[in-house]
Amino acid sequence: MGKRIVIKIGSQVLCDLDGALNRGVLSNLVDQIADLRDAGWQVLLVSSGAVAAGSNLAGEQLQRISDPVARKQVLAATGQVRLMETYRELFEDRGLTVAQVLATKSDFQTRRHYLNMRGCVEALLSAGIVPIINENDVVSVTELMFTDNDELAGLLAGMVNAELLCLLSAVPGVYDGDPEDAGTRCIERWDDERYKIEEIVSRGASALGRGGMHNKLAIARKVAGLGTEVIIADGTDPEVLAKILGDQATGTRFPVTGDTSPAKKWLASADGHAAGAITVNQGAAEALLDRNHLASLLPVGIVAVDGYFDRGDVVRILDTQGNVLGCGQAGYDHEEAARLIGQRGQKPLVHYDYLYLMD
Repeated sequence: MGKRIVIKIGSQVLCDLDGALNRGVLSNLVDQIADLRDAGWQVLLVSSGAVAAGSNLAGEQLQRISDPVARKQVLAATGQVRLMETYRELFEDRGLTVAQVLATKSDFQTRRHYLNMRGCVEALLSAGIVPIINENDVVSVTELMFTDNDELAGLLAGMVNAELLCLLSAVPGVYDGDPEDAGTRCIERWDDERYKIEEIVSRGASALGRGGMHNKLAIARKVAGLGTEVIIADGTDPEVLAKILGDQATGTRFPVTGDTSPAKKWLASADGHAAGAITVNQGAAEALLDRNHLASLLPVGIVAVDGYFDRGDVVRILDTQGNVLGCGQAGYDHEEAARLIGQRGQKPLVHYDYLYLMD
C-alpha cells in the first residue's frame, strides 16, 4: 500500500471572482496531484465547487424555483456534472481515471455504513483510480449535513489511515494575529502549548471569516490527534503540494500528536449522531479520563441511561454536570443498561477498544 494523502480543495480556490469554475486553477492542481501519483502517493481528492459550477448552468430555469433549499439542490445536481466532467477531462490528459463518491453524514453513522464506504474507497485506490469525494448536497439538508468539506476530509483521513491531510483554501495558513498588521506572521508549526484556538481566532481575521478558521483549526487538531499530519495552506499557489511534500515551508503544519485504532477513528466521526447518552459518576469519569490506565465503562459507574439504543449503537458518555467525555459503541441495549445501573461484576457497557474520549 502506498502513502496516502487526502487533499481538500475549497470553493474559494476553485472559483473565479464571478463564482464560476476556474479551469486554469483546476488544471494546475490536477497536474500537481498527478505528480504525487507518479511519486507513489495514493490520493483522495475532496472537492467543493458543485454549487458554484451549477450557477452558470441552470440559467432561466432556476428562476422558476422559489424555495432556497430546492434552489441549492438544483445547483448542486447540475453543477456536479460540470465539475466531474472537468476533472475527468483534466485527469484523463495525465492518464488517470477518476471516480465520483458522494457522501452524507449517514455514511459515517453506523459501523456497517462506515465499513461499506471504506471498502469502496479502498477498492478505488487499489485499482489506481483517483476518488473525487464531495458532500451530496442534493440530499444533505439539516441533520445530514457536514459542517463543511473540511469535516468530510478529516473523517476520510481517519477512515483510510492517511499520512497527510491538506486543507487548501484561499489563505496562506493560520496567522498569529490580524493579517493586516505589519507584525503578523503565518504560524509554520502549530503547538498546543503555545497557541490557543480562541485567542488566535479572536485576534485574527481572514478571507475565511472567523467561523471558517475556527472550524479548520478544530478539525486540524482533532485529525492530528488521531494520527494524521495536517497542513492548512494556500491552494492558489501553483506549487503548493510540491512545497508541502518538500523541504520548503508553506502554510501551517499540525504535527501528529496521537494515534488510535481504526474502530476509534470511526467513533471519532460518529460522536455527532449518538443514539443515547450514559451519565457516569465522578469515580468513573476520573477512571475513564486517566491516560495512564486503560478503563472500560462498567455498569457500577453509571448513574443514568437516556435514549433508546441497541447493542452496537453509538452512545455519548457524560459526567454528572452534563459535560461530554466521549462516546463509545454499546455492548448491550438501553433496557439492559438501565437494569444494570450501579451493579458490580457485570460486563462493560462500553469496552475500552470501542471507547473514544474527547480531547
